[in-house]
Amino acid sequence: MSVSGSTAGSGSRTSRTSFEFGRTHVVRPKGKHEATIVWLHGLGDKGSSWSQLFESLPLPNVKWICPTAPTRPVAAFGGFPCTAWFDVGDISEDAPDDLDGLDFSAAHIANLLSTEPSDVKLCVGGFSMGSAAALYSATCHAFKQYGNGSPYPLNLSAVVGLSGWLPCSRTLRNRMQGMNDAGRRAAALPILLCHGTGDDVVAYQHGEKSARILSSSGFQNLTFRNYQGLGHYTIPEETDEVCRWLAANLSLGGT
Repeated sequence: MSVSGSTAGSGSRTSRTSFEFGRTHVVRPKGKHEATIVWLHGLGDKGSSWSQLFESLPLPNVKWICPTAPTRPVAAFGGFPCTAWFDVGDISEDAPDDLDGLDFSAAHIANLLSTEPSDVKLCVGGFSMGSAAALYSATCHAFKQYGNGSPYPLNLSAVVGLSGWLPCSRTLRNRMQGMNDAGRRAAALPILLCHGTGDDVVAYQHGEKSARILSSSGFQNLTFRNYQGLGHYTIPEETDEVCRWLAANLSLGGT
């Protein structure tokens, strides 16, 4: 994925209704169902890539839902279509955010979780662009609304982001100021961010800066882990960390 030399489109040039989500893959819990996690793949990938990994994780009380993003034009590829949760051109502070696309995906994630049992903890996680979409859902949870002002229906219990970045980072701190309820929800939400120092797709500095902005905006229950030399992929050491963190923060019965 090239993420330089172009800017993200607005997302409004193509009707959002023309984007259809791909196949959703589900990994059912092997023990008592205590948490459901929607996990979002990276740009150009699909849900099945991750569902295969989750089959083998030592988290028997977790149900994993791995949707596939719509195939849509992506500015980073010169408008060439691929699976993407939203449009992106350049990962930088100055690049415009595709709010339409982010809201569209956040609403789809919320819809996937809306039918889960009331006693089950609801979580969102992802890799790369999927991590960005997951962090956007975390901000929707805090504000109790999407970027377009529509009510956000979920109470999230945890968010995990691997090798990603924070969309709408320029405006987050200002939006949080003076919103006491949003501040309380942000402070109570556990977030785990992991990033490799050798990432040549989403530079380590973007992950580190995203963690700083989230923390300074009120997301105080945030853990940031770096992995020396790790590129834009995951390794067993990282997935082990995710499992330990989820088991602890969700008070899961199985190990």
